This record gives sequence, structure tokens and C-alpha cells, in this order.
Amino acid sequence: MASYIKMPGPVCLIENTSTQLVVNPQALKILSAIMQPVVVVAIVGLYRTGKSYLMNKLAGQKNGFSLGSKVQSHTKGIWMWCVRHPKKPNYTLVLLDTKGLGDVEKGDNQNDSWIFALAILLSSTFVYNSMGTINQQAMDELHYVTELTDKIRAKSSLDANEVEDSADFVSFFPDFVWTLRDFSLELEVNGQPISADEYLQNSLKLKQGASLKNEKVNLPRLCIRKFFPNKKCFIFHRPTHRKKLGQLETMHDDELDPEFMQQAADFCSYIFTNSKVKTLSGGIQVNGPRLETLVLTYVNAISSGDLPCMENAILALAQIENSAAVQKAFAHYDQQMGQKVQLPTETLQEFLDLHMASEKEAFEVFMKNSFKDIDHIFQKELVAQLAKRRNDFYKVNMEASSDRCSALLQDIFHSLEEDIKQRVFFKPGGYSLLMKTMHELKKRYLQEPRKGIQSEEVLQTYLRSKESVVDAVLQTDQTLTKREKLIEVQRLKAESAEAAAKMLEEMQKKNEQMMEEEEQSYQEHVNQLTEKMEQERAQLMAEQERALALKLEEQALLLKEGFKDESRQLQREIENLKKNMAGSRKKCILI
Repeated sequence: MASYIKMPGPVCLIENTSTQLVVNPQALKILSAIMQPVVVVAIVGLYRTGKSYLMNKLAGQKNGFSLGSKVQSHTKGIWMWCVRHPKKPNYTLVLLDTKGLGDVEKGDNQNDSWIFALAILLSSTFVYNSMGTINQQAMDELHYVTELTDKIRAKSSLDANEVEDSADFVSFFPDFVWTLRDFSLELEVNGQPISADEYLQNSLKLKQGASLKNEKVNLPRLCIRKFFPNKKCFIFHRPTHRKKLGQLETMHDDELDPEFMQQAADFCSYIFTNSKVKTLSGGIQVNGPRLETLVLTYVNAISSGDLPCMENAILALAQIENSAAVQKAFAHYDQQMGQKVQLPTETLQEFLDLHMASEKEAFEVFMKNSFKDIDHIFQKELVAQLAKRRNDFYKVNMEASSDRCSALLQDIFHSLEEDIKQRVFFKPGGYSLLMKTMHELKKRYLQEPRKGIQSEEVLQTYLRSKESVVDAVLQTDQTLTKREKLIEVQRLKAESAEAAAKMLEEMQKKNEQMMEEEEQSYQEHVNQLTEKMEQERAQLMAEQERALALKLEEQALLLKEGFKDESRQLQREIENLKKNMAGSRKKCILI
């Protein structure tokens, strides 16, 4: 299956109808073919604010995403365009353009909120596009961000004393980029020039005063500050004369304002360089099929009346991928055993060594391709499948040995069988001749290589089948006295008993080897599982430490701005996070 697919233009990923959100199967099929990690850039903004122009620039095309009143602009929702990443050849750039937010003709603001939430959930970089300056109107238009905690859940279930806070969201929320179109102000404060990022930072400062009005004013600012760990701002001057804006798609670059062109180039360069691979909590990188699963999981949750939940989405993804990981690991074991095992193996230990090596590799394949295996259900399934497959190979190995030994016996002892039929040994001195002949043929059999682990058992079974013939020849041999015959009978019984004891000892040894192999297999499994758990714990600790650093930074900023109540509320979240981190450290020590 190809890791990159060439799309001539965007397709609708999620249609926003008047009553529901509908996923486009054609778009999902495209995602399923992308095996590379994906960098997902989503752009959101009100209807007709020039979002599509920026997305086309990112796609490296003059057109594709609709800039005007074309057919596709009537299909509201999220449009997708997967293109080759211009700076990272091992990644695919997935561009998501939201259509129709704030379109008064639609009258489905509820669905608009879901589209906004889905853009957050699916992207690794979230671009909010608006016109003019960051003023209160711009903040009011960004009201969707204040609804996120009502639209998205990080955890599927909470303890009785546990409250979901911003730390739960920070681990999977995208980077935030605010693009300001047709910006006409000078970037300065108190006569001193400032950067676009500083302008954004100043615009996110909270308004003093405990009135309901200020609380409403501050809410979107607080949400942006708490939910989005990385924030960036770009300003764009008007690209051309207002009358020509509708012709932007057909205009040549030299017809556009040079400063605007440079600003667009800077924006694209930043996105290409800094936008990260879409990564889920636990450091799980998202590729096309994983993004496909996320889309389906979230939209299905919304359609059924539930809130899209990150934890549930990861678990749904884990179910699919862990099941595939079991099959991949099992297939690897099967392939390795098929290539390595020369049937029959000379000894049981040779077989077990090959099994152990193949099983270890299979475990490694599973560990590499699995995650979030709650209660190790899929690992246990793999262990059971490999144990059964080992027994199948063992049985085949036994049968191959038996077949090889039976064929050898038939070939080597064929002359003896013919002599017995011809009654060659039923004569004076015949018993001695029979014993000599059988000894020589047995010696020839034992010298043959690659007989396998059934060698002795097949031989003894054959020799036991000839005991009646040996006894008959012994009893009819007139050169032996009665006493000599009695002594020989006792010797044969003792030899048979010794062979039986040896067979029992061999069987016990085989059982011990099998049990020892099972113990080694279990220990190897535990070692690999422990190593993976330690890696997952370390990843969790890194995420928690990053969230803690952001909270401490935000708390310091709140105190500096004089917002003591908000700072105290944040302190409770910090203490809760530190408690969770202490629990994670304790679990690390116990592993």
C-alpha cells in the first residue's frame, strides 16, 4: 500500500448538513492509504475571511480550496487536501479547511461548534483566521473556544473527587496560530515597535474588575491561554485593492502587494518548519489510518449524542491496532519458524532454541506496534496463539522425525525382513547370525544424521515388533543349550527393560526442557513488557512535566496581572497535577 497519495484537489471530509455531521467514505479511503506520519493543519474562521487562500499557499497551489462562491463552498463542513510535505519528505501534510462557519443562511450554530471542536481534535496546528485587529469583536467571534470544555472530554470517566482541568487537554491540544487579515494598524506599544507575537500576548491580557461583563470578556482569553501551550500570530496587509479581492485566485503574484506576499511566505515557512506530527497522549504518532479512525470515532460519538472523548478515541484506535499487532507478530513468528526450522531438528533443544528466538522477535514486533493494551489482553492473546503455534510446529517436527526414521528403518532393515520371510535364521546357529545382523543394521541406522527427536522411540518400537521373531529363532536354535537359552531370554528382558527406562528418562527430560522453555519465554515476555511500561511511564511523566511548566508559567502571569482568584484556582489544578505525577513516579518505582 502506498504511503503517499497524490490528490489533484481537496475533497469534503466531514459534511455539515442542517441536521448532522456526515463522514465522506472517499476521503477516508484516501487517508487509509497514507502510511506516513501526518502533519495536520486546520484553519478555522468566519465565513468569507480569506482562509482558503492561505491553505492553497500551503498546498503549493494557486487554487483548490474555494476562494469564492463556487460549488464546493456550498458543502459546509471540513474539506481535506493531503499533499507531500515540502520540507519533510517522510511526512504527509494534511490540510483541513472549515467551510461555512458563521454563515447566517445555515442557521445551525450547534454544528458549527462541533466543526470547531473537530478541527481542534484532528489537527496538530490550529489556525484561527480573522479580519482586522484583535479587538473584543474578534474575541466574541471566537466564542467557540469557550465551549470546548462542553464539547470535548479528555477522559472517559472521572473519579468521584476528580475534576477535568486544562492539563488534561494540553496534552493533546494543537499549537495555536492566529492569522489577522487586512491588518492596518502599526505594531507598537507606547511608541515602541512590538512583534506580532507580542501583540497577541498583549491582546490576551485579562480585563481588571469582577463584573459579569469582564468575566465574559476574559473567558475566551483564559481558554486560549490555558488550553493552547504554543501560540503564534501573523499579520497580513490587504493583498490588493478591495475591488479585486474576488479575483485573488486568478491574479499573478506580481499583481499582489509585495509586503502581503512576504507575510504569506513567512506564514508558510513557519508552518512547514514548526508544525509537528499529529501526536496523541502517550507519544503515539498519527498516520493516515489512525487519523481515519479518529475522524470516525469522534463523528460517531457526536452523532450518537455523546461528547467526543480523546481517551475513548485512543482506546478505539488501540483496539484496532493491537489486534493488527497480534496478527503481525504471529505472522512474523510463523515466517521465522518456517525459514529457520529444518525438519526434523536433530534435538528438542535445537527446536526450542529456534522457537525462543522467533518468539522473542514476535514479542518485539508486537511491542513496537501496540499501545494502551489495557490489562494486557492482546499480549495474553498473542502468548496463547504463539504457544499453540509452537505446539503445532512441535507436532509437525515429531511427525517429520517419525516419517524420516520409519523410512530409514524400512530401507536399512529391508534385507532383514526378506531373510525373516525366507526363514534364513531358522537353522542351527541362526540366533547368533540374527543378533549379529540386527546389531550391524542398528549401528547403520544410528549413524544416519537428522533423524530427529523420535529416533530412539521409532527404533525401539520396531525392535519390540521383532521380539516374537527373535524368541522363535532362539527357541529353535539347536546349537544352544536350555540353560543358554534361559540366560539369553533374561538378557533380552533386561535389555528391553533398560531401553524402556531410557525412553522414560528421555520423556522426562523433554518435559523438563519444555517447562524450562516456558519459564524462559515468560521471563522474556515480562522483560519486554516492563521495558515498554517504563517507556510509557517516562512519556507520561514528560507530558505531565510539560503541563506543569505551562501551568506555573500561566500562574506567574496571572499574579503579575493581579488576578489572585484565578491564580488560586490554577493552584488547585497544579496541586492535583503534582499529585498525579507523584503517583506516576511511584508506579515507575514499582515496575
